[in-house]
Amino acid sequence: MLVLPILSLADTTIDNPIKSKTIVEFIRNILEGVVKIGMPIIVLAIIYCGFLFVSAQGKPEDIKKAKDALLYTLIGAAILLGSWAIAQLIADTVKTL
Repeated sequence: MLVLPILSLADTTIDNPIKSKTIVEFIRNILEGVVKIGMPIIVLAIIYCGFLFVSAQGKPEDIKKAKDALLYTLIGAAILLGSWAIAQLIADTVKTL
């Protein structure tokens, strides 16, 4: 017969994986991670758009596809950096209150 030891809840501890102490720090950490991941993706997308322009070779439909891809990439970059700027503005405002 197998006997398992009984564990007491008083003996166990759970470490908090979130190092932030406030909501503002938590949101800042999340946005920093998103920006750190998003910026290299944006750079790669811009390089890809350049490749699309070069490979279009003057074909109007391919040039339109490349322009659209570049436009969407720049809109995504603006949203990413804009969200970071808005979060910084809100965090600074909350700190001053």
